[in-house]
Amino acid sequence: MGEEGGGGAHQSSQVQPGGPGTSELRPAGSTSMNSLNYQDIFKEDENSALTWEVKANDRYYHWQFKEKVFLCCQKKRYKTNIIHTAKYNVFTFLPLNLYEQFHRVSNLYFLLIIILQGIPEISTLPWFTLFAPLVCLLIIRAARDLVDDIGRHRSDTAVNNRPCQILVGKRFLWKKWKDLCVGDVVCLQKDSIVPADMLLLASTEPSSLCYVETADVDGETNLKFRQALAVTHHELNNTRKMATFQGKVVCEKPNSRMHNFVGSLEWKGKKYPLDSGNILLRGCKIRNTDACYGLVIYADGWMALCFDTKIMKNCGKIHLKRTKLDHLVNRLVIMIFLFLLLVSMGLALGFRYKIKEFRTKHYYISSNYKRTDTMESFFTFWGFLILLSVMVPMALFIIAEFIYLGNSIFINWDTQMYYAPLDTPAKARSTSLNDQLGQVEYIFSDKTGTLTQNIMTFKKCCINGHIYGPDNEDTLPKVNPYLWNEFADGKLLFHNKELLSAVRAKKDKVVQEFWRLLALCHTVMVREQNSESPDQLLYQAASPDEEALVTAARNFGYVFLSRTQDTITVVELGQERVYEVLAMMDFNSVRKRMSVLVRNPEGSICLYTKGADMVLFQRLSKRDVTETATEEALAAFAEQTLRTLCLAYKEVDKDAYEAWSLRHQEANLLLQNRAQALHQLYEEMEQNLQLLGATAIEDRLQDGVPDTIRCLKNGNIKVWVLTGDKLETAVNIGFACQLLSEDMIILEEKEIVHMLEGYWDSNNSLQNGKGRFLQQVQTAMVITGDFLDQLMIPSSKDKSKTLHENVLAEKAWQEPNQQQEASPTWRLPQMWRSFVEQLGGMRETLRLRGAKPHESPEVRRERAFVDLAVHCQAVICCRVTPKQKALIVTLIRKHQGVVTLAIGDGANDVNMIKTADIGVGLVGQEGMQAVQNSDYVLAQFCFLQRLLLVHGRWSYMRVCKFLRYFIYKTLASMMAQIWFAFYSGFTAQPLYEGWFLALFNLLYSTLPVLYIGLFEQDVSAKKSLQMPELYIAGQKEELFNYWVFFQALAHGMATSLINFFVTLVACHDNGGPFSFSDYQSFGVILALSGLLSVTMEVILIIKYWTILTVLAILLSLSCYAIITCASQSLWLFKTSPRTFPFLYADRNVLSQPFALLVILLNVSLNTVSVLAFRIIYQIVKKPRPKVEEVPSEEIMVEPIQYLQRESRARRSSYAFSHREGYANLITQGTIMRRARDTNSELLNDDQPPSEDEIPPSFRDPTWHPRRLSFLVKRKQQQREKISSEGMCPVTMDTSILTVERQVPSDLGSQSKSRITTRKETEPKPDIPPSPTEESFVTEQPMEVEPWTLERQPSSMEWLSVTIEDQFQPAMAEQPPPPPEKE
Repeated sequence: MGEEGGGGAHQSSQVQPGGPGTSELRPAGSTSMNSLNYQDIFKEDENSALTWEVKANDRYYHWQFKEKVFLCCQKKRYKTNIIHTAKYNVFTFLPLNLYEQFHRVSNLYFLLIIILQGIPEISTLPWFTLFAPLVCLLIIRAARDLVDDIGRHRSDTAVNNRPCQILVGKRFLWKKWKDLCVGDVVCLQKDSIVPADMLLLASTEPSSLCYVETADVDGETNLKFRQALAVTHHELNNTRKMATFQGKVVCEKPNSRMHNFVGSLEWKGKKYPLDSGNILLRGCKIRNTDACYGLVIYADGWMALCFDTKIMKNCGKIHLKRTKLDHLVNRLVIMIFLFLLLVSMGLALGFRYKIKEFRTKHYYISSNYKRTDTMESFFTFWGFLILLSVMVPMALFIIAEFIYLGNSIFINWDTQMYYAPLDTPAKARSTSLNDQLGQVEYIFSDKTGTLTQNIMTFKKCCINGHIYGPDNEDTLPKVNPYLWNEFADGKLLFHNKELLSAVRAKKDKVVQEFWRLLALCHTVMVREQNSESPDQLLYQAASPDEEALVTAARNFGYVFLSRTQDTITVVELGQERVYEVLAMMDFNSVRKRMSVLVRNPEGSICLYTKGADMVLFQRLSKRDVTETATEEALAAFAEQTLRTLCLAYKEVDKDAYEAWSLRHQEANLLLQNRAQALHQLYEEMEQNLQLLGATAIEDRLQDGVPDTIRCLKNGNIKVWVLTGDKLETAVNIGFACQLLSEDMIILEEKEIVHMLEGYWDSNNSLQNGKGRFLQQVQTAMVITGDFLDQLMIPSSKDKSKTLHENVLAEKAWQEPNQQQEASPTWRLPQMWRSFVEQLGGMRETLRLRGAKPHESPEVRRERAFVDLAVHCQAVICCRVTPKQKALIVTLIRKHQGVVTLAIGDGANDVNMIKTADIGVGLVGQEGMQAVQNSDYVLAQFCFLQRLLLVHGRWSYMRVCKFLRYFIYKTLASMMAQIWFAFYSGFTAQPLYEGWFLALFNLLYSTLPVLYIGLFEQDVSAKKSLQMPELYIAGQKEELFNYWVFFQALAHGMATSLINFFVTLVACHDNGGPFSFSDYQSFGVILALSGLLSVTMEVILIIKYWTILTVLAILLSLSCYAIITCASQSLWLFKTSPRTFPFLYADRNVLSQPFALLVILLNVSLNTVSVLAFRIIYQIVKKPRPKVEEVPSEEIMVEPIQYLQRESRARRSSYAFSHREGYANLITQGTIMRRARDTNSELLNDDQPPSEDEIPPSFRDPTWHPRRLSFLVKRKQQQREKISSEGMCPVTMDTSILTVERQVPSDLGSQSKSRITTRKETEPKPDIPPSPTEESFVTEQPMEVEPWTLERQPSSMEWLSVTIEDQFQPAMAEQPPPPPEKE
C-alpha cells in the first residue's frame, strides 16, 4: 500500500501481502503477458499480492492513499477514470516535439552547419541559406505531428465524455466516464459499454446474471455471462440499499491478465471469494440485460503510463514509428558527414602545404594572412565543411515530406478503396510510412470483424443422406414461402421448396426428428416480444450458431416457444407440444457435443444429440448407406468452408432410463470427480445413436478475403492470424479464407513441443544440414496463448518435461475411448525420431539465424520458436491476449528484422497495431479504438491488397528512385567544388554563384524529382495486382540500399569529373576578348553542364510520361533562366555587389558558340556513357532466378508417410461456437426469470421525483426490476381460459408469483393467438432512450430517481411496476373464474 495523505485513521485496515485476508483465496491461474518481455511477467506476479482495497461509496477513503513517484513527488494511488492517450499537451508539445525531431541525425547535422555559418571567420555561405529551410522542415513535421495528436485528444475527449449513471447519495445521477472514481457504484443499461473494471453487484436478470459481449476485448463473438455473488444479489435489491452498501473488496493490484482475477468481498464480518466470473471488464458491452449494477474496482488514470484497467494495460504505449528507408538515410547522412570530414581535413592539409608556397611567392600580400599556418588551416577546414555541406541537401528532406504527403492524399482519393455501405474511404492517418507499405513481409490479422463479418447463416443441410441447398434465384418463389407459418422469421434467407414440402407432408419421420432436434437440443432462451413486432419471438442465444439453427427450425415449422427449468414448449407445424427435460448433457471442448434427454407428450423418452461428426459417427448403432452419404455431404460442405454439425437421436427404454437416472443423481451429489463421473454417464447414454443428418452454417467472410490472402501470399507476404477466439473457430476461418489448405501439415502444440525438444536436448548447438522439409512441404502452426506462455516463460532445465506434462494434462479430461483414439497421434517419439533422421537431425531443421554462442536461454527459446514459425506458410495463434499479440509481433521484428503490419478493428488489437511497423485499423462494429490508434484506416480487409501491392509498391519505388536521383544530381553538381579546390589553392572559394548553390536543389532541379516522387509508375495498378511477385523487390530492399547508394555516388562523381575536366581542358590557355577561361565563366559553364546533365538523366529514368512531366522539366529550366537573369542584372549588382557578383556572366557565356559546344559535349558524354553502360549491363545480366520464398500453390510435395495423420476432423460449428455452463444454468433454474421474496419495507423510503424534475432526455428508469418469464405471464393471464380437458388443476400464489415445477401437461396447449391477444391488451411503458453524448456538452448532470412510476409498496419489489400495470388490466378484462375452477 502506498503512503497515506491526510490522517492515518485507516492505516490499521490495510491488508499486507500474506496477511490473514489472503489465506482463503485460491492462487491466480495461468498468467498472460503484460509487457513485450516475457520475463517481466514474473515481476508482475510478485506484485500481484492482495494489496488493493476498494471500499464502496467512500471516495475519501481512496483519496487519502498516495504513492511515491520520484523523490518527494507523490500521486494518488486510486485514480479517476480520465484517460489521456495523446503524446503532447499545450506545455510539452514544443520541447517534446523538438526533442523527437532532433533525434534525426540529419537535423543535428544541419543545426551544426548553421551554427558554423554564423561564425564570420569560417563562413563561406550566408547563414540563412540553411536556417530558413531547416525552420521550414521543422514546422512541416511539427504540424503533421500536431494534427495526429489532435486526433488523439478528440478521441480521448469523446471517450471521457461518454454518459453513465453514478450513485451519488441516494440517487443515480447522469455523469460522464471521467467523473468515475474507484469505489463508485454504477448503473449500466442494455447495450452500454462498461466504463471501468467493475465488480458485478446485481442485475435485472434472474440470479443477477449479466450477459456481456467481449468481442472488443478478447475477440470472442459468443455471449458470456457474469454473475453477482448470491449475497449481493439478495441484499442489494434497491437504490437505498445500494447507497448504504459499505462492502470492501480486497484484491490483486492492477495487472494485464485479462482472464484472471483473485480477490474477496468483506461485508458484515464475512468474506466472499471473487473470481473473473464476477468481474465486468472495461470495453465489454452489456447484452440481453436491461440493467446491471457494479462497483468500480480499477479505473484509468490521466496519463498514458497510469492505466489500471486490464484492457488499457494491454493497449501498450505510443511508439515513434520510423521506416527502414528513414533509418538507412540517417546512416547515410552519418557516412556522408564522415566523408566530408575526411575530405575537408585533406583539403585543409593541402591548404597548409600551399600556403607556405603562396606566402613565399606572393610576399606582398602576406598582410592578409596574419594568423599562423596552423590556425589558417584550421579555419579553412571549417570553411570547406560549410561549403561542402550542400552535399547533404536540406531540400531532400523538405521535398520528401511533400512526397509522403502527396502519396497519402492519393490513398485517401482512391475510389477503389471506398466502401459505399459505410460511406468510408481509405485514410492515411500517418504520412511518413507510405514507402514501408511496399516492404511488408508479415501481416498479423485479427479474426473477428477483420476477416469475418460475424454473421452466421444457415446455408445447407443433409437429411437422411439427401442434401438440401438453397434454391436457385430463377426458381425462388415470388411470394414468401413461409407465410403459412405465423412464427417465421423473415430474415432467414434459406429457401428450399423440396424440403419445405417434405416437412409439411409429415410423412418422413427422419425429417420430423431432424427439425425437432434443432428445436429441442440447445440452450437458447426466449425473450419477451418486441413491442414493435409483437408477433416475433426474440431468441437470446449464447452464440450466433445456436440462434441460426433454432431460427431455421422455427421457419420450417418447429418453433421453440419457451422453456422452464424442466420443460421445453415447441410448436410443431401449428401444434403446441410440451417436452419434459429429463437431463441436459452440456457441451465442452472435449465432448464436442450436446445432448438433451426428453419425455414427449406421448410418454416416450428420446435422446437428441448434436455435435462434431468425428465424435457422433463413433457412437452410431450401425454403419449404413445414410452414414456414407452424410460423410460425402460433410466433405462437400468442408470444401465450401462451411461449419458442419451432425445430428443423431435414439429412443431410450424406460427401465434403462430409470437405472441411469439413479446413477445420474448420485453423480450429481459427488463432492470429488463429479465432472468425470457425469462425463462417463453421458458417454454411456450417448451410444447406439441413429444418424439424422447434418447442418452447414456459413461464417460469412468479408468480401474478397480469400482472393486477397492468396494474392498477398503470391507476393511473398505471410499472413498470421492472432485472435482471442477459440482454436476451432480460428482454424475454421483459416480454411475458409484459404490461409490453410487440406494438404497442409498442421503442426499442433504437442508436435511443436517434440520439435523444440530436439533443439533443447542438443544443448542448443547449431549445425548446418541438408534438411529442407519445412521448405518443401507446406506446413502451418496452430498454437494458443497459454502454450506460448508455457513455451517462453519457464527457464529451468526441466523445460521440455514441463511442456510435455502440460500438454498431456490437457488429455486428462478426455473420455476413455477418446484417449485411446488420440494416443496414436500423441505417441510421437518413434515417429519424430525417424522424421529427424530423414531431415538430417532436428538441429538442421531449426537452423537459427544469427544465433550467438552466449545468448541467454530465454533468447534461445524465442529464436527457436520464431525460426520454426517463419518456416511455416501460415501461423494461427488463438486465445491470445492483446499483450500476447503485441509480443508475437515484437518477436518477429526482433529476430527477423522484417517489416510487419498489424490489422484489426477492436480495442484488443490496439497494442498489436501500435507495436507493428504499420498499423491498419478497420472501421467495424467493435468501436473506433483500433482506428484511432492506427496509421491507416480501411473499411474492408480486401482493400489491404490494393494498399500494399499498388500504393505501397508505388510509394516505395517512387521514394527509392527519388533518393537515388537526388543523391546523384547533388553529387554531379557539387563534387566539382572538390575538384576546383585543387586549382584554387585549397582556399575554400565557392565555384558557383551563391544563388545557384542555394536554389539548385530547391528550384532548378526540384520539379522533375518531385514528379518522380508523386507520379512515377513502372507498371499500372492493374498489372501490379496481376503480378504480385513484383512486390518482392521491396521486401529485398533492391531499389535502394548501400549498393544503390554507392552506384549513385559513382555516377554523380563520374558526371562531375566529365563536366569539370572537359571544361577545364577546353578553357586551358584560352585568352582573348571572347575567352571564357575566367573564374565566373568557368563556373557558369559547369553549372549549366551539371543542370542539363541531371535533366537528361531524369528524362531517361522516368517511365510514366504525362503532360506534367514536360511541364515539370520546362518549368525547372525556366526558373533557372528567370532567376539567373534577375540575379545577374545590373540593378542588383549596383545594389549589392558582394551579394550579386556575377554580372551578366550567363549572357556572356551563352553568346559564345564555343561555350555552347562545350556544354553540349559535356551533356552528350554523360548521356551516351550512361546509355551504353545500361545497355551492356542488360545484355550481360544473368536472368533472375526464381524466388524460393514464394510458395507454389500448384506444386506440392507429397508429405512423408509417417507424418500422415488420421483424417482431419471437419470443422464442426458446434465444437467451438458454444460455451460450457449454460445447460447447468437452465437445469438449476438459475437462468429462469421469476419473482423473489423480499421485504416490502425496503421501498418505503424511496420517493419518486416529479416529472418536472427530470429532463425528457433523462427520463429513463435507472432501476430495472427483474421481470417475470414470458411463460409465467402467459400462464397467469390465460389461467381462467384454459380448458380443463386434459389438464391437471393449476394453483398459483398470486401474492408472490413464483413458478412451481409442473409436469408437462400443466402447461397445456397454448396457441399463438393467445399470445397476440395478450400483447394487444398490455399497455407498453414508454421508456425513453438514454442521453446522447452531445447532451452533456450544455446540460449539467441531473438527478434521476430510481423508481420513476408511482405505486404502492408491495411484496414484489423485484417486479416491475410496468409489468404489474400491464398485468392487472389484462386480468380485469377476463371474466371471473367459476368457483369449481378455483
